[in-house]
Amino acid sequence: MQFEFDNSEPIYRQIAEQIENTIVTGGFVEGEQIPSTTEISKEFHINPATVLKGMNMVVDRGLLEKRRGLGMFVSSGAQDKIRKEKRDHFYDQYVKSLVSEARSLNISEEELINQIKRGFE
Repeated sequence: MQFEFDNSEPIYRQIAEQIENTIVTGGFVEGEQIPSTTEISKEFHINPATVLKGMNMVVDRGLLEKRRGLGMFVSSGAQDKIRKEKRDHFYDQYVKSLVSEARSLNISEEELINQIKRGFE
């Protein structure tokens, strides 16, 4: 995990994003226990309440589950849920604007697909 303390984004949100990114990349697998609030706060010199706030954001989204006396674990289906959300976000943020720009330039669907394929080469 890496945090930007001079970033305008609050640390607790960065913590939530880092946990989600680690889940989606397979760093934390479903059913696996993640580091505790104390471990993260000590390693990165972050207030434990800030770490807990970020973790609770992930819990509230159903991506982590608390097990009393044991810690927090990655929920079943968490990776798929994050991927779906990221794909939806990708479509909304990039694909829609790409298609809109292509239309304004009179680029056909076929030509746009060819350009995308070229980008993968």
